[in-house]
Amino acid sequence: MEQHRTRPPQRRPRPPQSPLRPRGAVAEAAAVYRVPAPTTRRVPPVVLTLRRLPNPRLTGLGAGLFAAATMFVIGCLDELLFDGEPLVYGVLFLPVSALTALWVRTADLVTAPISVPIAFAFGTLPISGGTGGFGGQTMAVVTALAVQAGWLYGGTLVAGVIASVRKVRQMGRRQRARDVATRGGGASPGAEAGAKAKAGTGTKAGAGGAVARRG
Repeated sequence: MEQHRTRPPQRRPRPPQSPLRPRGAVAEAAAVYRVPAPTTRRVPPVVLTLRRLPNPRLTGLGAGLFAAATMFVIGCLDELLFDGEPLVYGVLFLPVSALTALWVRTADLVTAPISVPIAFAFGTLPISGGTGGFGGQTMAVVTALAVQAGWLYGGTLVAGVIASVRKVRQMGRRQRARDVATRGGGASPGAEAGAKAKAGTGTKAGAGGAVARRG
């Protein structure tokens, strides 16, 4: 009788398994490759309010007319509502000086500290209380300027400081732009020299290959 040969079952090789990492190693790897969330700087509400205000750019003449017209209106309202109170007029002169220095264009910053005192003198006409013609009115204005010299100097100082800060910032921006342009201009000759060197190397290699083929 014939006996059937039976082959023993062959075991298939199992694919190699990666060694299990302990939980501590997995946690450390996750901590290492964790991308930090971007941090946003919180803007103060005062800055947001200032950014929402109008930001016109007036010429030197326009800024002077704005300051003079505003101070004349303030003088008329002061005479009408507060009987020409010098304190009200002086306090309101400070924000007008600041706005004049902020709204004048950069090319005419030097006019802000000059136009502000003129506007202050023009605005004192309604509250000076002068009588007796041109001479009496002029003497009343001079007297009002002498009495309110502190407010006059304070507003002029505010306009001068703001104009100076804007001028310094403008000079800084120009210097940074020049530095960037200088760096860009200095890098271009090097790039051109590198391109020329690569082109020369390629030409020599091509000539050597042609000579080898002929030989």
